[in-house]
Amino acid sequence: MDDSRARLCYIVYMSVKEIRAIVDRIHTWPQDKQELALVLLEWIEGRDLEDDHELSPEEWADLEEGLAEADRGEFVSEEEMQAFFAKYK
Repeated sequence: MDDSRARLCYIVYMSVKEIRAIVDRIHTWPQDKQELALVLLEWIEGRDLEDDHELSPEEWADLEEGLAEADRGEFVSEEEMQAFFAKYK
């Protein structure tokens, strides 16, 4: 298993304790970050309810590309993220 898939598996299998610890800290974040967390969590929850499927080879490639970009510190701006999530509200 390559490193990016191993990281994804870790994310998928995070312990309840780790998840609760992060959720407990959200209220200490700035308001805009709290709102983004809410949008992300609702999106994740909705995806789970809508579609439980295996990733295609193309989706794995996209995921691995995104992880590589994150490793290089390549992130979109806050404005770009807000515009993206606004499309799905």
